[in-house]
Amino acid sequence: MESSINRQKSEKLYVQLYEILKNKIETGQWAVDSQIPVEEELCRTYEVSKATVRLAILDLVRQGYLMRQQGKGTFVCKRIIPEGLTMSTSFKELMLDAGIDFTTEVLVQTIMMPTDDLDAKLDISEDQHVIYIKRLFSVDKDPILLQEAFVPRTVYPSLLEEDILNSSLIELFEKKHGVNITKVKDYLYITHITADEGRLLGLSEGSSAILLEQHFYSGDKHVIYMRSIKQPGRFRFYIEFDRKT
Repeated sequence: MESSINRQKSEKLYVQLYEILKNKIETGQWAVDSQIPVEEELCRTYEVSKATVRLAILDLVRQGYLMRQQGKGTFVCKRIIPEGLTMSTSFKELMLDAGIDFTTEVLVQTIMMPTDDLDAKLDISEDQHVIYIKRLFSVDKDPILLQEAFVPRTVYPSLLEEDILNSSLIELFEKKHGVNITKVKDYLYITHITADEGRLLGLSEGSSAILLEQHFYSGDKHVIYMRSIKQPGRFRFYIEFDRKT
């Protein structure tokens, strides 16, 4: 395994960096629970751009090698998705126990430019507009789940005008817009909520909560990035696995 970027290769730089960093984890050079170097240090070490580093780190997060902790950094973690397993219920945007009767409040439905590493998460350029949707789900008037969805505007331009109060985003994509969701990647974390998230969920800033990140694909195209923060202790996220034959 090469330990440096080879610019003579046809392989993309972020793919080479992904393999280098993955090797550090798999060989124990970066121990489980240890914090990895910050973006700037990785840029200097491997002489690559921040965009290249972010893409490599994002793929390692998606594959379960790394975990981001808001306000703290990125840490090595054990892979929690076993090889040979695939989710059979991953085409849901609210992975809560069946039979829960909830109400929905649309907080934001607007357009924005990518911030932080959103461009890397959606595999788009930094100057591409994103449709941003923020909804709060409550049970018996108690806020249970805060959800944010990010969709490249080019994927579904009319989503800004759709009724997202009474409609599932997945149903809108598939039944109205004609874009089939073919793959979903789900990641569960423990997170510490911000002051704004706490205000909406009735929790104090810094409280622990469950974070579900979902990446929805149509073919190879990334069409939705969604993050859902759930109140701890009330109801459950439900994910089912089937072994591939």
